[in-house]
Amino acid sequence: MNRFLTALLVLFGLSTSTLAQSALSKYGNDFLSVGAGARALGMGGAQTALTNDVTSGYWNVAGLASLDHPEFIYMHSERFGGIVGYDYGAAAFPLKSQDGVFGISFFRQGVDNIANTLNAWDADRGENGGPKEDAESYITRFSAADVAILLSYAKNYNDRISIGGSAKIINQRLGPFANAWGYSLDVGILMKTGFADFGASIQDVTTMQKMWTVNEEEFEGFEEAFGDSIPTGQNEYVLPSVRLGAAKKFSVSDFDFAAALDFNLLFENRQAYYLNMGRMSIEPHAGVETTYKNRITLRAGLTDFIDDPVSGFSVSPTLGLGLKVSDFYLDYGFASFAGASSTLGYTHRISLKFEFRKSD
Repeated sequence: MNRFLTALLVLFGLSTSTLAQSALSKYGNDFLSVGAGARALGMGGAQTALTNDVTSGYWNVAGLASLDHPEFIYMHSERFGGIVGYDYGAAAFPLKSQDGVFGISFFRQGVDNIANTLNAWDADRGENGGPKEDAESYITRFSAADVAILLSYAKNYNDRISIGGSAKIINQRLGPFANAWGYSLDVGILMKTGFADFGASIQDVTTMQKMWTVNEEEFEGFEEAFGDSIPTGQNEYVLPSVRLGAAKKFSVSDFDFAAALDFNLLFENRQAYYLNMGRMSIEPHAGVETTYKNRITLRAGLTDFIDDPVSGFSVSPTLGLGLKVSDFYLDYGFASFAGASSTLGYTHRISLKFEFRKSD
């Protein structure tokens, strides 16, 4: 734990020393807002106080402390009619020698097979320029992708409280033209009481630093052809954000029930959500689930609480289904069939989780 605190202080010092040289990147880490696991989507993204498996590395790293055996998960999601692909994978391993749990999480969001037509344009052809002869032979393809890796550690502080932290590394790449590297830390805490469970998670607690670089060779002829200057790289920073959550679990006969409520607090002056207090935006998330004999689970949730000046207030329901077979968990989540986001296409999410339990 002392090593974790030392790393936190060092990274905080590096962040504050470069903050004055950077520009605020509003929505700078929004690709990570897609989340982890289909269970969460089915419950509207309300997981901060409920998470207790391998996906905790994302939702609230303190939840990893609940694991007493290794777990693995993979998820694929598509949005905007399949244009944007999102992949997530994670693994978690209890460390008996240190009485803690180590986890690693991987995220990739990307748009692939984008046409690069820069070399297919001839600025000297015609009065205003035009495509080269046999322009198709000059067109290449590239991907725009955002990648993140989380290295997490969590442990039980006592019988009721667990704590944890994650080192976060991101890489954002626009084909061969530009890319950025960033780093920060996330921290989380979970507390169990007789009434309910409560959780808090701070993302980018040290402030995310991103350093952009541009490959000017790839923009050769850009200024002559289009009359615009070549983009230049710059440093950016992403402010911390906070997740607060509460969850209640109980059982009736063969049924297990859970209800969760989250509030995500953002401090970037977005002014784009239903609740705003000065520069702070608040994103509510709510969800419920019921499980029969630890085999079949049904889920429902509410997310995307939006007050649009044109269309008014709207909210998006979510649905989910889970199936447990042996040590495998297959989950499906579905969203964006109502509310403002429905016009951008449906969201389908499938995840497969495996628990590695040793036989007695």
